[in-house]
Order: sequence, then structure tokens, then C-alpha cells
Amino acid sequence: MDTGIRLALTLGQISAVMVAVLLTVAALTLLERKVLGWMQDRMGPMEVGPYGILQPVADGLKLFFKEDIIPAGANKLMFSLAPILSLVPALIGFAVIPFGPDWTVDVGGVNFKPFVITDINIGILYILAFASIGAFGIILGGWSSNSKYSLLGGLRSAAQLISYELNVGLSIIGVLLLSGSLSLVTITNAQAGGFWNWYFFAFPFPQAVAFVVFIISSVAETNRTPFDLPEAESELVAGFFTEYSGMRFAFFFMAEYANMILVSCVATVLFFGGWHAPFEFLQGPESWHWLTGMIWFTIKVYGFLFLFFWLRATLPRLRYDQLMRFGWKVLLPIALGNIVVTSLFAYIFPGN
Repeated sequence: MDTGIRLALTLGQISAVMVAVLLTVAALTLLERKVLGWMQDRMGPMEVGPYGILQPVADGLKLFFKEDIIPAGANKLMFSLAPILSLVPALIGFAVIPFGPDWTVDVGGVNFKPFVITDINIGILYILAFASIGAFGIILGGWSSNSKYSLLGGLRSAAQLISYELNVGLSIIGVLLLSGSLSLVTITNAQAGGFWNWYFFAFPFPQAVAFVVFIISSVAETNRTPFDLPEAESELVAGFFTEYSGMRFAFFFMAEYANMILVSCVATVLFFGGWHAPFEFLQGPESWHWLTGMIWFTIKVYGFLFLFFWLRATLPRLRYDQLMRFGWKVLLPIALGNIVVTSLFAYIFPGN
């Protein structure tokens, strides 16, 4: 009986998170075009529904009914699996994100944490591992399409992954040294009490530099402007998904936005206190922490998502040699230096 209740609760929790993520993906497709339009003195989508708010529905229906074409020379199995291999790891990463307080409630004799699907003590390694797997979907999609443009996009993605995945991992080591844990729930709880406890500001050594390295590397990891070299339209038509159409194209599209949301969630948890408010009094009474916590978490995540839009509207695409040079000669030394300095401060001020 307990197993059945636990299974039902877990499946319900997973379904709720997946629905929230997919609805956010749909909303972001509209919000991005609206924000870019306003920044460029345009209106953005306006035709479908009042002020264009039904544009994501129209896009989804169009892609669902669009003809699914497989090139004659493509590796059909890999061509079909690549979009799934790209999307699934992006969604799996949300399993260890704490969306609210670390509460345990009793449901039919089963202990259940409603605001985190699973709290494992290697949560951040789990996310990094699955993020790496997602890149294989892009690489295989480029290779299996039997197109020179797609292959070049896949090769660029492989090189970009190696260059910037390393910097993402190194940038968060300072946070792990200060928190003493790889669990995202433990890291979030360590930042309670006010914004001065958030690792972006925290004594003895604020992780502001690590955050800058993390966010730049994450933009590169998600193939967003100005690091969208694997799908550079002016050079490679559409890069690794040039030959894709219909729902397979939609899967790649959804994977990019899901990765943006995941990166924003991780940045919120690691550097900006997760669901905690900047001041304790803004959190409200303890019985309301579940609501205020999710509200603050959502505000922070959407702030990072706005940053993605802002960068796209502002910055031009880098040349490929500039992308590689910046990753290896600028970000890597900064990330290593941050680890050394944080280690020294953590040794000098133990327990802070």
C-alpha cells in the first residue's frame, strides 16, 4: 500500500513539474519575441489572439501537422533518436531542483517532500552529467543528417561543449567549498536568513566572479546568442537541425528553452538563495513559506531568462576562433583562480 501511495505521489509530482516546465517553454517562445520586439522598437507577434498571446498555440499546431521529412541519405535511426536524446536530459535535470521549502509531509503514512522530487547528495553532479548527455543529441543530429551544414554545426557543438562544460564545472566549485555539500537542497538551506548569506555576496569570499563565469559558460552551453555558433544562420543555414522539420524540430526547440530554464534554476539555487527572500520579513509567516518561496524562486528564474533575451537583443555573434579563445584563455584561468582564492579563504575562515 505504501509503495502504491509513494508511486502515485512521485508520478503526480513529476507530472506537475513537467507541465510547469513545458508551459513555461511555450510562454518563453512568445515572451522572447515580444521582448526582442520592444527592444528593437517593434510590436512582436500581434496577429494570433489578443496582442498575439495565442502565438505559441499556433506554432505548436503548425509544427505538429507539418510533414516530417527524413533525408534520403540520413541514418534514419540516429536521425529519429537525436531530438529525443537532446530533450529528455534537459527535462530530467529538474528532478533535483528544490522549488520551495525542505518540508516533509506525511501522506497516508508515507514521508513526502512536495517541493523537490528527489534530494540526492550529488545533485549538482547529476545535472552536469545529464547536461553533457544532451549535447550528444545535437552532435548525432548533425552527423546523421548527411548534410555538410548539419555536420559542421554538430562538430562546433562538440568543441563548444568541451570548452564551456569545463568552465561551468569549475565555476561552481567555490560554492561547493563554502557549502560543504553537493546537494542542491543543502546549498539552498545554507543561504537562508537574508541576501547577505547568498553565495553571490557571502562572507568570507563572495562568488560574484564565479557567477559571471557560470552564466557566460551557461549561455554558451545552451547555444544562445552570442555563442550560437552550432546553428549560425548566416553561415550554416540552421546548423545541426537544418534537415529537421515537424515535431523533431520542435523537440530541439523545446530542449533549448528547457535548458535555459534549468540553467536559470541552477544559477538561482547556487548563487542567489534559491527560494529564500532577500529579507526574512518578505518571506512571511512560516506557514506561508511554501507560497512565498515559490514566488521568489519564480521571480529569480524569470530574471535570468530575461537576461538571455537581453543578450540576444544586444550582442553580435562571436567568430568561432574568438569563442574558443575566450573559453580557454579567459574563462578557464579566471575559474581556476577563483577556486584557489576561495579555498584559501575557506581555510582561513572555517565554518563561515
